[in-house]
Amino acid sequence: MDIIVCIKQVPDTTTVIQIDPSGKDIVRDGITYIVSPYDEFAIEEALKLKEAQDGTVTVLTVGPESAKEALRTGLAMGADEAIHVVYEGSPMQLDSMTTARLIAKALEGKKYDLVLCGRQAIDDDAQQMGSLVAEFLDIPQISLVIKLDIAGDQVKASRTIEGGTQIVESRLPVLITAQKGLNEPRYPSMKGILKARKKEITELKAAEMGVDLAPAVVLEELKMPPARPAGKIVASVDELVKALHEEIKVI
Repeated sequence: MDIIVCIKQVPDTTTVIQIDPSGKDIVRDGITYIVSPYDEFAIEEALKLKEAQDGTVTVLTVGPESAKEALRTGLAMGADEAIHVVYEGSPMQLDSMTTARLIAKALEGKKYDLVLCGRQAIDDDAQQMGSLVAEFLDIPQISLVIKLDIAGDQVKASRTIEGGTQIVESRLPVLITAQKGLNEPRYPSMKGILKARKKEITELKAAEMGVDLAPAVVLEELKMPPARPAGKIVASVDELVKALHEEIKVI
């Protein structure tokens, strides 16, 4: 089974984000980057399937030169190959539609049975990539998957829905978006990290792929959310009732 895993490099969840003076980007100096956590579930599931059924796992990302580190993480976890679509513009101007078109173009002529993505990237929370890539590849998609079984070309997936779980069946090739609970991602071993440093990464230049890079959605301005007002401590039930009645006006 040949598996493609689409991943994204994002700021570490502990990063304190600051807005660039231009209002159209974040201050990137000093930021530590990681693989988006939902993408780690996708990588782990691909590796489990490869171990059970043989085949290859290829990690793919679209982004600046620094995004290679995300691919190195995937290789260190156990992926066999890596593809980097190098985008040299501002990451904030690379919208979901353009990214998906670049991914689909990068996969033209490449053999694959399964494409895996995280349910969403944690930096923009757009949750669009899986659907868009599946559309451009003209393959079915199953989203928010928490359990995946594949026998031959038959796919059976359990996915989260409001108030329960839905079981969906399909055939390969198919695109799956991974949800928390699908597995427990492994940590790269020291041996894996060292091997990943020596592996060659296939590079494709976004500007040379024949894809229109003009964003379908244009970023106008970034703003920090307003500061939350300080809480108020009340000493008794009577004070609480009074505050709810006079200040918040809910009773």
